[in-house]
Amino acid sequence: MQSGIEGWSDKKKILVVLAHPDDPEFFCGATLAGWSKDGHEIYYCLITSGNKGSDDPSITPNELAILRAEEQKQAAAVIGVNRIENLGYDDGTLQADLKVRKDVVRVIRQVKPDILVSCDPTNYFPNEGYINHPDHRAAGQIALDAVFPASGNRMFFPELLTEEKLEPHSVDEVWLSLTSQPNITLDITDTFEIKLNALKKHRSQIGDPIAFEKRLRTTRHTKDSTDELPRYEESFKRIIFRK
Repeated sequence: MQSGIEGWSDKKKILVVLAHPDDPEFFCGATLAGWSKDGHEIYYCLITSGNKGSDDPSITPNELAILRAEEQKQAAAVIGVNRIENLGYDDGTLQADLKVRKDVVRVIRQVKPDILVSCDPTNYFPNEGYINHPDHRAAGQIALDAVFPASGNRMFFPELLTEEKLEPHSVDEVWLSLTSQPNITLDITDTFEIKLNALKKHRSQIGDPIAFEKRLRTTRHTKDSTDELPRYEESFKRIIFRK
């Protein structure tokens, strides 16, 4: 992890809002592990249960949701996550509506993060051979809509204030992973092994772990990588709000 590239002078509280169990580790697990090692607090808000993330006919959606929740707990422990909030929405049908926006606003006001991490809702085609999952795009839109203007404005979802005593809260920054418009790139070579080990906890999702590790290790993004000295990085679109 590059030291001090974020420019933070104090410890941060970081909330990750993404669609599925395993999304945090796949999208930005090494960055999160580096932040945790640096003493920042990491919280997860996972919007769906991931209950459709399998073609295995021997498992039901409810069984899969329970399995994936346990896998996520194990993976988050490797990363160094402080807490996981599972909102439990159905996998594959996520919509950026007011109900789920309110639920995410509630979590933001509870956690009171300095930094919110999500994914880019505008990125339909992350690479030549992949169409971005609609839940990923919806989760990014939900997160952005919750951050501004709702979480910091008492006029939005006033019942969160009057009934649940949750004061408005505004984040300082948003970091969007899985973006085609990055403006910050972190060298995550030092924490790549943590990301890999965390991802291996998602056994229901990765298939053959040996083949999976080989694929992950050969995904190199930095120009100075060699077979002997591979380098890895994760990129984001970073939005810093003016005070």
